[in-house]
Amino acid sequence: MVKPEFVHEFAASLTAVTQSPHFEKPSYRIKNKIFMTHNLKENRVCVRLSEVDQNVFSTTNKDAIRPVPNKWGKYGWTLVSLKHVKKTVLKDIVTCAYCQVAPVELAVLYQPKE
Repeated sequence: MVKPEFVHEFAASLTAVTQSPHFEKPSYRIKNKIFMTHNLKENRVCVRLSEVDQNVFSTTNKDAIRPVPNKWGKYGWTLVSLKHVKKTVLKDIVTCAYCQVAPVELAVLYQPKE
């Protein structure tokens, strides 16, 4: 299980990230664009992924990772259960979400080097 403190510390450690409320949940943003919200009551995060990333992550662990079950899921919004996901996988998911909304000059800081 991933603890809420880890979620906050990792997301906040990414370059130029700010935190502010979004419908009473902490949201993490880059250039005022949300890439993740944290639902503390339900022990999960909601992240914005590309269609490919959403498919890859949700296929690997259907109990922990799944598209939001409405039209937002079709736009890449994905729910991640903190109870059932490994820390390393969560870091990858949050990093992908960050890169999905970050400007190119910031996203390249977290993409694999060729």
